[in-house]
Amino acid sequence: MKVLMMASEAGPFAKTGGMGDVLASLPAAMARKRAAVRVMLPLYGSIGEEWRREMTFLGSRFIALGWRSVYCGLFELRRDGVVWYFLDNEYYFKRWEIYGHFDDGERFAFFSRACAEFALCLGDWRPDIIHCHDWQTALVPVYLRRLFGAESADIRTVFTIHNIEYQGRFAADLLGNVFGLDKGLFDTGTIEFYGGLNLMKAAIEMSDMITTVSPTYASELSYAFYAQGLEGVINASRHKMLGILNGIDMQIYDPETDPNLFVNYNKDETEKKKDNKRRLQTLLDLAPQEDAPLIIMVSRLVPHKGIDLVASSLNAIMDLPVQFVVLGRGEWHYEQLFIGAAAMYPGRFAASINYNEPLAMKLYAGGDIILMPSKSEPCGLSQLIGMRYGTVPLVREAGGLRDTVSPYIAKTGAGTGFTFANYDAGDMMYVLREAVELYHGDRAAWLALARRCMERDSSWDGPASRYLAVYRQLTKTK
Repeated sequence: MKVLMMASEAGPFAKTGGMGDVLASLPAAMARKRAAVRVMLPLYGSIGEEWRREMTFLGSRFIALGWRSVYCGLFELRRDGVVWYFLDNEYYFKRWEIYGHFDDGERFAFFSRACAEFALCLGDWRPDIIHCHDWQTALVPVYLRRLFGAESADIRTVFTIHNIEYQGRFAADLLGNVFGLDKGLFDTGTIEFYGGLNLMKAAIEMSDMITTVSPTYASELSYAFYAQGLEGVINASRHKMLGILNGIDMQIYDPETDPNLFVNYNKDETEKKKDNKRRLQTLLDLAPQEDAPLIIMVSRLVPHKGIDLVASSLNAIMDLPVQFVVLGRGEWHYEQLFIGAAAMYPGRFAASINYNEPLAMKLYAGGDIILMPSKSEPCGLSQLIGMRYGTVPLVREAGGLRDTVSPYIAKTGAGTGFTFANYDAGDMMYVLREAVELYHGDRAAWLALARRCMERDSSWDGPASRYLAVYRQLTKTK
């Protein structure tokens, strides 16, 4: 099975969020199952010299993009059984940030067109499957079918929706001038969306299979509340859509070996979390209170993460015998809220308005409860990492949170966390009080719960097998 993936980010080369984590681990997991996996990425200016020294220049070509003819170089790097290709154009990719530029539509149209062309001229290696991720590569299946139909007829395409909130929506006049596509795609509704262009819509319609990053999220996208206007397109494509739950790299996220922790530990040493907690409290100027459950939130501070529920309940949360730490960046008013809370509750509340991975790992190891009250959550990785480190999740039953966290049942001791269904601050507070009461009232039950979290298999082994089964279905192979 020859699989060529295309994405706008992948750790450890360039990563801003969950998709970067997925592409950091999934290709290698597939390679371990004897798939021949290759990945195409932009060669961003932020990709370090330590990686560039390992790259080999394979050649270049000029890519047609509307009226433009644009240079694109191709570099190769081999790592963990995966061949990585980097597409080079300094005008588009040598920038300080990966996203957020005025010409992102043009930048990723160029990347998609280059991916489609290079996919068809990799010597004697020809992909059986081309697997694209999110709107930045949504034009790849469009270019393959519209511009290279005969050449790509034997290649099947898979498109994964990591987050439907980001669809690649642009003005209609970019269709020919920038994207180099014919008006027929607009007139037939393939790419048209309320008078403009929607790249994700086009990929959903033109790909052979659509996947999402959890089964519940796949179901939720049938509804307007979650689908951000694409529920009709999703329901029309339901016959070729399924959800495959994400995993995490169990070797990178391992409390027994993680170099970022104050003290390493395993599932038989959950009491050692106290040592991490104590030193974390010192680092963040929190009071050295071992008996106060430490709530952590490692999140982008944006509405769909449920920050409104936390904002409206903040005083009620801090009326409980707890400490609270927030790590993340996002909308200004949320950032200011948490900065103000740190001043209002000295020694009990800390806010770090940035993203600092070493500090995040210390939070996962030192925290007692990880709070994720998301309005929508395609999969979520923080709860998986938190469980791996014995930090008990408290989540809203949305998307992948519902698929990965089973509710604690006091009578039997079953479950891996605390959950609530309605997007309601009162419901969140109800289960938070339950969690705090268990922490204070039954230490043995709490430690058993933390141990069950650590025993959960969140590896990529199962998801990789499910993706390969999809590929075999599409190519009619065994």
